[in-house]
Amino acid sequence: MVSEQRAQLADFLRTRRAALQPEDVGMPRGARRRTDGLRREEVAALAGLSADYYTRMEQQRGPNPSEQMLAALARGLRLSLDERDHLLRLGGYPVPRRVVSSDHVDAGIMRILDRLADTPAMVVGSAGEILIQTGPATALFGDESRFEGLERSVVYRWFTDPDSRSVYPEEDHDERARDFVADLRTAYARDSRPSPVAEIVDALTASSAEFRALWAEHRVGRKHSQYKRLVHAEVGLIEVYCQSLYDLDQSQGLLVFTAVPGSESAEKLRLLSVLDGRAV
Repeated sequence: MVSEQRAQLADFLRTRRAALQPEDVGMPRGARRRTDGLRREEVAALAGLSADYYTRMEQQRGPNPSEQMLAALARGLRLSLDERDHLLRLGGYPVPRRVVSSDHVDAGIMRILDRLADTPAMVVGSAGEILIQTGPATALFGDESRFEGLERSVVYRWFTDPDSRSVYPEEDHDERARDFVADLRTAYARDSRPSPVAEIVDALTASSAEFRALWAEHRVGRKHSQYKRLVHAEVGLIEVYCQSLYDLDQSQGLLVFTAVPGSESAEKLRLLSVLDGRAV
């Protein structure tokens, strides 16, 4: 990276860090806070980097950051797509082709998610891939970040891995399968080829007779039942309500899971967060 670009990169990171307040990312402010904006170690934690590495980036020292590290910083700093593209250019990387499906979570959705740290919530992409989860959502559904390739898609795993269905009672499987396929067809009609959605449709069409039958029904839409029953290995059956908030182009959705206050299911959600080492 040439020195001028490196200086611009450092300046851009500093200005974006200063523009964020702890409340913007779901962090407590604290009584003795003097920093204008976020601290360096807070940005590093949000992006999954070491504080020392991030500090060296702002001070124009150390090795050139990788494209993956810059993408992680874009998410941690809650950058818009235009700001993310600018950050990548400053790092010397080509800007990804703009497609509907993207791993970059919408900045507005991220701000809402930041305020749901004590609630099971997650952001899902067009192809059914979980882009980010809160701690309670990880406790409820497991860590979705461990999957790669086509298996990142919940829909793909539903039709290729029988174990993935264990999160729902068996008698609810038919309804969940139809909902998944309706979601996928809606995204398929919107996204152009090639796209991650088209890749999943092609793979499932070739490998799953059940998927082919449901796909032939031509069900579309995202208006499904908000009431869902989930099965967890440690606490058993949980009854939840799933509220969905989609961005303007319907490419990403924020899913929030709640239970009726004072109910047995609400207590089970609280217990799961405790078992996962997070206070709710």
